[in-house]
Amino acid sequence: MPPVKLEVSDATITQSSDAKQKELNKCNQLELKGLESIAPLVRSVEETPEPIATEVCGTIPTWIRGSLLRNGPGKFEFGNQHYNHWFDGMAMLHQFKIEDGKVTYRSRFLQSDAYKKNSERNRIMVSEFGTVAMPDPCKNFFLRFLSRFEMIEATDNASVSFVKYKGDCFVSTETNYMYRVDPESLETQNKVDWTKFIAVNMATAHPHTEPDGTTYNMGNSYGRKGALYNIIKVPPMKNNPEETLEGAKVLCSIVPADKARPSYYHSFAMSENYVVFIEQSIKMDLLKIVTAKLRGKGISEGIYWDPKQDTVFHLVDKHTGQTSSVKFHTKALSVFHQINAYEEDGFLMLDMCCSDNGEAINTYLIQNLRKSGEALDQAYNNMYRVFPRRFVLPLNVTNDTPTGVNLNTRPASSATSFKTKTPRVVCQFEDLHGEDLYEYGGLEFPQINYSKFNTRPYRYFYGCGFRHLVGDSLLKIDLEGKKVKVWYQKGLFPSEPVFIPSPDAVEEDDGVILSVVVTPTEDKSTFLLVLNAKTWEELGRAEVPVNIPYGFHGTFNPTA
Repeated sequence: MPPVKLEVSDATITQSSDAKQKELNKCNQLELKGLESIAPLVRSVEETPEPIATEVCGTIPTWIRGSLLRNGPGKFEFGNQHYNHWFDGMAMLHQFKIEDGKVTYRSRFLQSDAYKKNSERNRIMVSEFGTVAMPDPCKNFFLRFLSRFEMIEATDNASVSFVKYKGDCFVSTETNYMYRVDPESLETQNKVDWTKFIAVNMATAHPHTEPDGTTYNMGNSYGRKGALYNIIKVPPMKNNPEETLEGAKVLCSIVPADKARPSYYHSFAMSENYVVFIEQSIKMDLLKIVTAKLRGKGISEGIYWDPKQDTVFHLVDKHTGQTSSVKFHTKALSVFHQINAYEEDGFLMLDMCCSDNGEAINTYLIQNLRKSGEALDQAYNNMYRVFPRRFVLPLNVTNDTPTGVNLNTRPASSATSFKTKTPRVVCQFEDLHGEDLYEYGGLEFPQINYSKFNTRPYRYFYGCGFRHLVGDSLLKIDLEGKKVKVWYQKGLFPSEPVFIPSPDAVEEDDGVILSVVVTPTEDKSTFLLVLNAKTWEELGRAEVPVNIPYGFHGTFNPTA
């Protein structure tokens, strides 16, 4: 698709209205009817704490030795009280252990304080993202009234991802709490509080790790003067086995455009020399959030989409902690996951999965995910699609850099970058896909060959196609020609793909893709899918005789 012409000004970022409307229509033209219900994929399930055998069909390469670890919600109600949002469900940890071509499966609920309190009282005792815990009916009227004025306590329901710090395995969410877990047994070990180590109130569940184990993350801090965005650096080594986040430090702090309404962010990008923070147009109304319990509302009520606000890219030098004085602006975008970022020839390539609307968070209410018929079709068709896009950020912008000239001189790149009269650069993306991706509903849950190609030039990325509210296909994008390969079987819903390089890998895509596939139409019919990452052909599957809800993120933990 040719680049959309930008009308560059200091006050705002605009596009030709006709071109913009044409672009939006194209990105969201896929209207579907007759979507099948996925309600069984967001139902509570029982844990399977002891490993059980699976039935392998086809062949699973014997060189794969380790465990695919997955995280996501597995319990959506306690007693007669139920959660409102998909993000609220209690964390369930899953392990697919692969050895000698065979696979075993086990799962456990994370033994968080939230889970234990809720279980003991058989009611929702701890507020989550979209659900506020109601006052305890056992208290007298006066105490119930006073409890309304308490701040919502941060949840420790770490249901988003598995992450590693200093070689240890943790499960994480977007508050100040994580849990160290045993990747072999999935048993919950110790609770870790970021605030005990550095001055942040939360951290993302998507850190980035250097080859030496140094880990970067981001987290907000809140004070009397409002919010700050903080870049976090965690050292790679432990001085003793009990250590967790000792030695972590705030590398730098970034002031929000509006301290009372900072941006929400789920992740960030990292190149060889820079951390890239995307200050997007999804905002958090801090007043609404701190008064949520008083109003009987969840924290989600304080998060909103503001299409009038630019998206701003902030570059932070990883070595010095200095923030670039040059700010890169683009139109309002919604971003949950980055694909990759790398530097080449004086430019930083920033590849992300983007949407032109940030209201998707509200779509993922459990009541929407459990709809059927026309109501389900409408929920899907009203949602903006997510597509992979590249921004090209020039790294050598100075006072002498001319204005009104496209600074992106990279051949065959349609992205644009224009310096304006004020110290900013206005950017327009290029698509990282061809026309055929529209047919598959866009792409989310992006993954790459991370260990070898994160922060480096790369050719391939993988993700889920979204012709439903959850992923319904697995996609491979080849950036040379922007070609797509597709794995799709009707009625099956694959999870985020995880790439594992083969031990004798020569090329970038030498390896396999692992994905957990679930279906709402058959009971106990989950399986672990293994694809040849190069040919995109199925090698084998390990069928698991249990029900597993559709989850969020995972990682492969190799056998030592």
